[in-house]
Amino acid sequence: MLVSQAARFHPPVLGQAVLERTAADPQLLQSAAQKNLVAVKGVSLTVSDMDQALAFYTKILPFKKVSDTEVTGTEYERLQGVFGLRMRVVQLQLGRESIELIDYLTPGGRPIPVDSRSNDLWFQHMAIVVRDMDAAYQLLRQHKVQHASTGPQKLPDSIPAAAGIEAFYFRDPDGHNLEIIFFPPDKGDPRWQEPTEELFLGIDHTAIATSDTQASRNFYENLLGLKLAGQSENFGTEQEHLNNVFGARLLISGLKAPTGPGVEFLDYLAPANGRPIPIDSKADDLWHWTTIIQVKNIEQAADQLRQGGATFISPGVITLPPNKLGFRKGFLVKDPDGHVLRIVQF
Repeated sequence: MLVSQAARFHPPVLGQAVLERTAADPQLLQSAAQKNLVAVKGVSLTVSDMDQALAFYTKILPFKKVSDTEVTGTEYERLQGVFGLRMRVVQLQLGRESIELIDYLTPGGRPIPVDSRSNDLWFQHMAIVVRDMDAAYQLLRQHKVQHASTGPQKLPDSIPAAAGIEAFYFRDPDGHNLEIIFFPPDKGDPRWQEPTEELFLGIDHTAIATSDTQASRNFYENLLGLKLAGQSENFGTEQEHLNNVFGARLLISGLKAPTGPGVEFLDYLAPANGRPIPIDSKADDLWHWTTIIQVKNIEQAADQLRQGGATFISPGVITLPPNKLGFRKGFLVKDPDGHVLRIVQF
């Protein structure tokens, strides 16, 4: 009994022979990744001024501070791929979901380009579910938030998978794109329809701009174990004004882990002129987002990603000092477009 319990909580690392077989068979690779995947734990954003960011996220938006930690040292430099760092890291919670803000006290990176558009491949946002779109939008207007959309958009019946969904893009003080989204009763997770007096309910998903849906699906499904939950081709004036991109036509793919927010691909079929993520991007640049993925066995996850040809930012699995960032082991890796994921084991 004790042996079986230990195996359940500490699954063995895949042997080399098994890895070779799974690398040759995407279905076996995907099955192994799915068994190892626990959750999408949220996202991490790099900010320029933590106090300014906290004023926005906790006073305009109703996130609650969970922890506030300052770290430095070789382990964190190796994890983040940034030499000489000192980070202030704050965990925030909204509903059941949490996010992380990181302020690099040293060295500090570059701002988000002022001409960023939603089809640039560094684009990422998180979608915050609201009970009432009009009330949420008016609250944001009262605080003079920066628009990214021209205004809230209600997606039409011509897009069956998204019909009746209302959404609006806006920006935080550093220019990170955020979304508020309202789901009608026949759309989204049923929990968004539960009775409540709260206006902001939680985080439904994070969305990333992608250049090739199939390549992204191969990475997130076969190497990480997420599952496709749905797809939709979105176009029309409402979608154009939501993304603020003229002629926008997107193939949108939603993926899910067993728990946590979804991961959404935004593949711009038109216009196909989005710019790539700068090749010299680092974690202290303000366009840097990280999607946080929890696994049961991090060595197995690292081995599978290496077998799949993924680009690592960390030199390997990094063991961190206890009781600092909320996880014991982690590493950073890039997806096919350069979006960053932090794979963690608690």
